[in-house]
Amino acid sequence: MSEHDVAWDRVVDDYERHLRLERDLTEHTVRGYVSDVKGLADHAERMGVRDPADLTIRTVRSHLAQQRSLGRARSTLARRSTSLRVFSAWLLRTGRAPTDAAALLVSPAARRDLPATLSASEVRAVLDAAGERIDTDAVTGTRDLAMLELLYATGIRVGELVGLDIDDLDHARRLVRVFGKGRKERSVPFGLPAQDAVEAWLQHGRPQVVTGSSGPAVFLGVRGGRIDQRAVREVVHRRLADVDGVPDLGPHGLRHTAATHLLEGGADLRSVQEVLGHASIGTTQIYTHVSNERLRAAFRQAHPRA
Repeated sequence: MSEHDVAWDRVVDDYERHLRLERDLTEHTVRGYVSDVKGLADHAERMGVRDPADLTIRTVRSHLAQQRSLGRARSTLARRSTSLRVFSAWLLRTGRAPTDAAALLVSPAARRDLPATLSASEVRAVLDAAGERIDTDAVTGTRDLAMLELLYATGIRVGELVGLDIDDLDHARRLVRVFGKGRKERSVPFGLPAQDAVEAWLQHGRPQVVTGSSGPAVFLGVRGGRIDQRAVREVVHRRLADVDGVPDLGPHGLRHTAATHLLEGGADLRSVQEVLGHASIGTTQIYTHVSNERLRAAFRQAHPRA
């Protein structure tokens, strides 16, 4: 935005504070929302709209049309449409605009590709290979296996994994308390293999790297600090690469895999929604498509009249 966009600057700053302090969104989400609004502000200024109070649906649609002409993906356009609707509603609700300019905005339908997943045998192979590494590197090997087991057992996000504190683990009931998007709390069960792996890390691995600055973090890096998301992603990619033929999915792939295997094992959609921490069951429903696609593939391969 140019120097004279004082009204836009002030409103964008206020909106960012609202997202951080009132909605308690993650840093990543706040950056995305603010970036979308700044893009709209730049476009509005070029159209002569120098105050958010004068924003109209024409300006919003013009901005999105320009984004489409630049080749933005349908998923990106859908996300930005949602972001701008939220911002426009906030302008009206807080008295910064007389109308909700984006209320009638319709998001382009984002094509939802089926998430890649591992088969049960591939998961076993990856976990077995990770377990064998403990013989050569007891500390990081124990930690890596515990992280893999917990990611697959619970389907939690990588950000939720790195945020775990020791008190978040209920070993007696085999539950882990996580704080998801918007700091929403939920408890997720895990099985005996994950419990054994996590307890081995806490009893034998973590004490080898813990320092005075480790705090209550469950998973630590080699220098004793709370492990970060980038390091966990690198671990998952390396451990999957240890097994020939296993697709390189990353931590989110293990989340997809956990959800798919739960549904294939007979879990109902609402239960899987609770485990994953999805606000809308519509988000969870994509995993039913994964299961159905696998069923169709098995039918085509096995049935003589497929």
